[in-house]
Amino acid sequence: MANPRVLLVVGGGIAAYKSCELVRLIRKGGADVTCVLTNGGSQFVTPMSLAALSGNQVHTSLWDLKNEAEIGHIQLSREADLVVVCPATADLMAKMAAGIADDLGTTLILATDKPVLAVPAMNVRMWEHEATQRNIAWLIDAGVRVMQPDEGEMACGEFGPGRLPDPEMVWLEIADMLGLDPGDAGHEQIADYLRKMAEAEVEDEDDEEDNLGYAPTPAKTGGLGGLIGSLIQRSTPRRIEDDETTYEDMADLPEAAELDDGEPYIGPDLPEPDLSAGGPVLARKGAAAAAPPTDREAINHEVNARQAAPQPFDGEDAAAPVGALAKSMADPLDGQPAFDEDPAHRPLYGKHVLITAGPTHEPIDPVRYLANRSSGRQGFAIAEAAAAAGARVTLVAGPVHLDTPPGVDRIDVESAEDMAAAVKKALPADCAIMVAAVADWRTRDYQGEKIKKRGSAPPSLMLTENPDILAMVSASSKRPDLLIGFAAETENVVENARKKRKSKGVDWIVANDVSGDVMGGTENKVHIIRERKVEDWDQMSKMDVAWKLVERIADHLNAHD
Repeated sequence: MANPRVLLVVGGGIAAYKSCELVRLIRKGGADVTCVLTNGGSQFVTPMSLAALSGNQVHTSLWDLKNEAEIGHIQLSREADLVVVCPATADLMAKMAAGIADDLGTTLILATDKPVLAVPAMNVRMWEHEATQRNIAWLIDAGVRVMQPDEGEMACGEFGPGRLPDPEMVWLEIADMLGLDPGDAGHEQIADYLRKMAEAEVEDEDDEEDNLGYAPTPAKTGGLGGLIGSLIQRSTPRRIEDDETTYEDMADLPEAAELDDGEPYIGPDLPEPDLSAGGPVLARKGAAAAAPPTDREAINHEVNARQAAPQPFDGEDAAAPVGALAKSMADPLDGQPAFDEDPAHRPLYGKHVLITAGPTHEPIDPVRYLANRSSGRQGFAIAEAAAAAGARVTLVAGPVHLDTPPGVDRIDVESAEDMAAAVKKALPADCAIMVAAVADWRTRDYQGEKIKKRGSAPPSLMLTENPDILAMVSASSKRPDLLIGFAAETENVVENARKKRKSKGVDWIVANDVSGDVMGGTENKVHIIRERKVEDWDQMSKMDVAWKLVERIADHLNAHD
């Protein structure tokens, strides 16, 4: 491509200063470059610097009357052969993924029909955040080429991926997309990389030689490391210690006698040992002695559950397992209803159902916490019913004193943050039922020591908001096909539940009035709120509510398969 044109959008990050060097490399490589400086980018580099380096006007505003009279932002996006966003901050990439065009840079990116290259630069935590990774995935799906950031020390002092790649490496990417000869740019960085790889290979070899006493045979590995490894000479010969037997020494040993049929002669048969006299079978060393156990109780003593139990002698029966061993040998599905071959009796077979249940405890100090009255009974009942219907059930439970339902994989947590992490790890699922009464707030400053009384005034507690687990699952890229939330209300139950369903973005809301003794009780009266339908159920036991709800869930999932 002759005299290609590059449109460079400079984002607002500390790495923006590297854009000046990138402009120089682009021009040196034979391409024309026009810069668009975002408001954030102008905090780190000036339009005058970029104009002097590029030889072109630097554009900073969407509201430039002179240019916008001719719809300048459309013209800029059409004239370019390649749009480069460098540095591409988390904010800038989020806007690109969402199609937001609120300044000149994002408007150009949205309006262009040319290839786009994004060069990310941000804090390591921002880079690793799920929202950023989701935005990057969307951009790649949309055809944007996204470079991987370098790993190293950040301007903020943290270490990890997120550094802007060297301008030479960015230019190599641009040259590749434009079909240009990159020249000598980047060769020094590549050579330095090869040199470091070779040094690391030699250091690893020396360390291994020191540990083993000889130079190991090089492993056959692929890629650049394997290529370099194959070029490095292993100059240290294998050493043989003076006291080791060599092949030459073995030549002096007498050959084994052979029988007429060619089989080696082993020697005369030895008599079987006489064990009738009793006494130790194994050799003694000092005061220690060892002999096979003959006591049946010794054979089946309580052992570490992660180790195999000792086995009895032939002809003896093992004693019944006791203690922790017996508990570890129990069938985790013991008590779960058996299913016949009729699929109607296991309508959730093959489905993964994720359920949260119980309260959360938000610690104030080592002895106090914030909590609510949730008993977890309704969530545990739903888990039991779902498992009985054939589902693989993951139950994330807050601090409750309830037995785990048969066939359920239970994960115990304490705080809302713990529960959010466990739920995130348990995804994906076909259905998620968020029954837990998660605390809305937690203390901002946890006290490592018990708070003491000081005078008559009580201590002040500064609260901060807990993560919204239901909203998190709803917005997740692993969102279940059916997401159900619970709403515990004391007034305007159905109306408040409708608002919650809409604001959280869930499919169903199960609402109940908790102004009575529902929390901690055995019965419940619920309303099922869907997009266009509300079901009012009569008061019934929480187990009956669970069976009826699981039946509705199975009908919905099977209808959408």
